[in-house]
Amino acid sequence: MKIIAFLIAALFAIPANAMGPWKDACQLDVPCELPSGRSYHVKAPDDWDGETPLPVLMHFHGWMRTGALPVQHQRISGATRRRGVLLIAPNGNGKSWDFWDDATDDVPFAAKVLADVAKTYPVDQSRIFVSGYSYGSAMAWRYVCENGNDVAALIAVSGTLRQNVICPQGPREIRHVHGTNDTVMDFPFGQGGDTTYPVALWREQFKCGQGRDAGPWNAVDFLTFQRTVWDNCETGQKVTLDVHPGGHFIPHGWIARQLDELLGLENSYP
Repeated sequence: MKIIAFLIAALFAIPANAMGPWKDACQLDVPCELPSGRSYHVKAPDDWDGETPLPVLMHFHGWMRTGALPVQHQRISGATRRRGVLLIAPNGNGKSWDFWDDATDDVPFAAKVLADVAKTYPVDQSRIFVSGYSYGSAMAWRYVCENGNDVAALIAVSGTLRQNVICPQGPREIRHVHGTNDTVMDFPFGQGGDTTYPVALWREQFKCGQGRDAGPWNAVDFLTFQRTVWDNCETGQKVTLDVHPGGHFIPHGWIARQLDELLGLENSYP
C-alpha cells in the first residue's frame, strides 16, 4: 500500500505543463511521420518544463545514415540536450540528400518538418538553427541557400556547395568547420592554398570585407581550430570559419561551442 500511495503522490506531483501533447510525441529512434510518407526524428532537451519556447537545431544526417543517429550522437544530441535546444533530424530519401541544385524536393520537405514540429512543440521562431555533417552539411547549405531568410544560423560540418552557386536567401549567420586533411568532402582550398575559401560563397553574397583572425581555440586538448570571422558584411550578416588540421569528422565540442556562443551561454564542454 505504501508503494501505491507513493506512486499516486508522484503522479500528482508532475507539473500540469509536463503533461502536454509533446509527452506522447515520437522521440529518438521512433520517427515522426508526415502525410507524405517521409519522416524525421526528435530529441527534446533535458529538464525542459514543457512550455518554455525552444530554440531548434535541424540537423541533416550524413550519407547512408538516418535521423536516428544525430538524435543519439554525443557530439550533436549531447550538445543540444544540455543547452535547452530541441533537436530534429529529417530522414533523407535512400539515406541521402539531393543538394546538387535548386530543383530539389528536400528543401520543401525540411520546411514541412519544421512546420510539423511547431504543431507539437512551442518553437522559438527567432532561434532556428540549421546544421548538418558531410552530405548533410551540403544539404544544410542548400536549405539556407533556398529558404534561409528566417534561419538564425547555419552550423555546418565538413561539407559545402560549390562556391559559385547563387543563393536567393541566406541566414543571419554562417558558422562552418572543415579539416584541411578531409579527403571525403575535400577541403575547398582557394587560389594559392587559401584556407578561407570554404565560405567564399557567403562572403560574396553578404558583401563582406577583410576577414579578422580570431586566433586559435580548443574544445579538447588534441584538436586546435583556427578561427576567421567576417563581421563587417554590408548586409549586417556574419560569417565564421573554423579550420583544423584533421580529416572528415564532427569535432568534439564544436557544435556545443557554436550553440553556447549563439545562445549567449558560458562556454562549456561537452
